[in-house]
Amino acid sequence: MTAIWLRWTPAVAVPAVIAAGVLAGSLPASARDPLPEKTPAQVLAMIGQHQTKSFSGTVEQSSELGLPDVPQVGPTSGAGTGSLAELLTGPHSARVFIDGPTKARIQVMDRMAERDAVRQGNELWLYNSKDNTATHVTLPAAASKESRSHDMPAGVATPEELAAKMLEKLDGTTDAAVAEDTEVAGRAAYNLVLTPRSAVTLVGSVAVAVDGENGMPLSVEVRARGQQEPAFRTAFSSLTLGAPDAALFNFSPPPGASVKELAVPAKPNGTKGQADKNRTGKDLADKNSANKDLRGHAPTVTGSGWERIVGIPAPSASAPSASRESGKQSVDRLLNDPLLRQATVTVQGGRAISTSLVNVLLTDDGRTFVGSVPLERLQAAAAVR
Repeated sequence: MTAIWLRWTPAVAVPAVIAAGVLAGSLPASARDPLPEKTPAQVLAMIGQHQTKSFSGTVEQSSELGLPDVPQVGPTSGAGTGSLAELLTGPHSARVFIDGPTKARIQVMDRMAERDAVRQGNELWLYNSKDNTATHVTLPAAASKESRSHDMPAGVATPEELAAKMLEKLDGTTDAAVAEDTEVAGRAAYNLVLTPRSAVTLVGSVAVAVDGENGMPLSVEVRARGQQEPAFRTAFSSLTLGAPDAALFNFSPPPGASVKELAVPAKPNGTKGQADKNRTGKDLADKNSANKDLRGHAPTVTGSGWERIVGIPAPSASAPSASRESGKQSVDRLLNDPLLRQATVTVQGGRAISTSLVNVLLTDDGRTFVGSVPLERLQAAAAVR
């Protein structure tokens, strides 16, 4: 399923730097009775234990990355997706409907179009009204047990999804505190603030608004080092608890839509050992060789926590010359986006995109390195083979 999700996210985006706008309710937090005092550990426990499975609402996302504001004139990323330019700049609004682990609908409202991700059971539909294209995905039978319905490939991060990514970094390198109560979508919330101890990361702090009643993350704000205003924000502007109308999870492509069918292979089951016993020596040698090749083209991770760098390999090819050409074509396709073409600058070893919260290095041989660290760190990671 990961591959499907990646088709819906920017090729160089990092979940840790996707955020959205906090729109508080009509009453200031001070007008309410204060929430019972809790320690950071207790608020974190509320997040981990919350059981909010069914709800609907509107999520607002905004970003102030320092990227140039250029009109979107390039191609989109495919059925149901927005371009990287659209996802990294400007505000976005999405209607979210969730009912348990296998029913979800996310409607992203673009300027002149709508993108939908609709899941019911093991059926997933991705639709883009801009070009009237749809992708139908059949998920593995085990998907209902290993995925969450709100982790949908919609290009707009829900507060819970983004909070989960941020909390993965919570270790000895992070200070946690509970600031003054806040209010989001008319609900009183604890204000959990995470501050990296690292002197290297570009992230200054992360604030997570946690529902004071049920522990559900309601908003996330990410601030860059030395800045007072959030660089990324995501928040509910409205929220209704309870099961949405069941009809919302039914989807049929509109007349004339171009439909693509896609099946996701199931993971291997527990019969691996017996299957290996039935293989010849050549079969096993071929299998080991294939596994080695896959590992060689897997993403790499340098550093940890807030200083983590993800390296994405260039498309594989059989010959070195073909590999170089494939890598160049990959970078050229990425730079078809007018925003990226204008935002990238030539640096040693390739081209770079620098924002207040994340740096991206596109190497000359087609590799991509992403991290909330200075560009020199990415160049050093790229130099290690």
